[in-house]
This record gives sequence, structure tokens and C-alpha cells, in this order.
Amino acid sequence: MSLDVSPALLAQAERGEVDEAAFVDCVRTSLPYAWEMVSSLVAQLKVDGGEFADNQTPPPDEQARGQLLRALASDAIRGALERHFGVRLAFQNCHRVAVFPTDGSGDERLARFTSVRGQLLNQSPTLRDC
Repeated sequence: MSLDVSPALLAQAERGEVDEAAFVDCVRTSLPYAWEMVSSLVAQLKVDGGEFADNQTPPPDEQARGQLLRALASDAIRGALERHFGVRLAFQNCHRVAVFPTDGSGDERLARFTSVRGQLLNQSPTLRDC
């Protein structure tokens, strides 16, 4: 799963620094499932409040799963999404994406979510192929 980079954005990268807003827009249009997942979780966190918001529903298909993996496995994409939305992202298995506030209010919950224990407790035989 690669990004659909416009010739203008590629030329910008070849010249040096890239406008992060343009990069974020490239991510938004290239990885729409991942973008919508993160966007909806950010909205949920803002509406519901609390320590975090997460998704526990597997992606509908392999293309969607690939988008999540691409977005969250890439340091550049993940970092740009975190800065754009003003959250911290966490990821378990092939689909469990979570957003945490950056104000520190969810730090303890983030530590539990990203712990070895948290990873082990989130395992399921139905997710073996993800």
C-alpha cells in the first residue's frame, strides 16, 4: 500500500522540505479508510471525553487492513497524523487503533494499552491471519 504522491508533492520533496499540510492531504486521499478510522476516533474522543477512544472492529477487507498498517507502521505518516489531529496514536494487532489526548490525562491508559500485557490480552484466535 503506497501513497499516491502527486508530481508537485514529489518535486517539493526533491527540492528539500515538504509542506506537512500537503503531506497530510496526500495521506488523506491515499489512505481513506485509515484516515476515516483516525478521524472518527478523534471525534469520538472529543465528544465522549475520557482517557482514549479505540476501534475493535476488524477492517472490512485486506485493502482497508493494508491502509491501517501503512498509516500506523510508517513513522512519518503516523507522526503527521498525530500532529494534524493533536493526539497520540496506538496500534494493536491488525485493526485495533486507539487515540489518546496529548495533555497527559491518558498517559497511564496509554502505557497499559501499549504494554506487553495489553498486547497479550488483546489476542484472539480469529485474528491469527491479520
